[in-house]
Amino acid sequence: MLAERALSAPADAPGWEASPRSVLVGLIGSGIQASKSPALHEREGEAQGLRYLYRLVDLDRLGIGVEAIGELLAAAPRLGFAGFNITHPAKQAVIPLLDDLSPEAEAIGAVNTVVFDGGRRIGHNTDAYGFGESLRRFLPDARLDRVVQIGAGGAGAAVAHAILARGAGALTLVDLDASRAIALAKTLRQRFGDRVAVAVDPPSLAGTDGLINASPVGMARYPGMPVPEPLLHSRLWVADIVYTPLETELLRAARRLGCRTLAGGGMAVFQAVEAFRLFTGIAPDAARMLRHFDSMNAGADLSSTNHTAKGG
Repeated sequence: MLAERALSAPADAPGWEASPRSVLVGLIGSGIQASKSPALHEREGEAQGLRYLYRLVDLDRLGIGVEAIGELLAAAPRLGFAGFNITHPAKQAVIPLLDDLSPEAEAIGAVNTVVFDGGRRIGHNTDAYGFGESLRRFLPDARLDRVVQIGAGGAGAAVAHAILARGAGALTLVDLDASRAIALAKTLRQRFGDRVAVAVDPPSLAGTDGLINASPVGMARYPGMPVPEPLLHSRLWVADIVYTPLETELLRAARRLGCRTLAGGGMAVFQAVEAFRLFTGIAPDAARMLRHFDSMNAGADLSSTNHTAKGG
């Protein structure tokens, strides 16, 4: 059975054996071999006294598509999994396969964490918390009067909710799939009113305070920039949710212009903080997880304002 082979018992993990203090989780997505999540979760688990194993279930490596996720979710509890993180391209496709959603996941319309609870599959969204906390810590005084966001997929939905909840006055959504941006804007207006607009192409950023890349563009497998470089200007702050690589082409271009920037590592850490809590029932040490991330990224600078991952 494909799912059971993909999720096979971790016999290849030295010293692994199930015990009352063991936790087995994973990440389902495409092209995820560079993910820092395994090390981030496992090191915090070790610090908490847990036997913690985090496995990558890479759809590309397995040669399967999102249609196989139902089989993976069905097999996982039998093999001892406590849950999964979910990433591109499955954050919305997974929803019909779940028994229940947290209020935030339901409002956002995207799931990045599935917890198995008494035979039920519960979907959560920790991305919104992750982005909001990263912005709060590393760009606390960023102006939010006018913000443009590129990307309206699963991660984009979470980021849009987070930036509006932080008080953005006006948010313009841009996506290659215009229908997706329109659908997200409609959902956001139900909660946040008429502060949300849609643009077919990246608009002029002349009067804009902030630019967020919530698309995959900039990842190693999707190189390039989500907006033409000439649109950038020094009065912008620029945030990217991509963290592999940590410094994307967009952030490099923005820094050359003197923009304040926010790298995707902060969102990656803080969404992991909340996911760890959901998987284990234990509150992790966020400052320690930031230090773990920093150690994996050679002194990561998550923003251009000298707030590094060493901060608490």
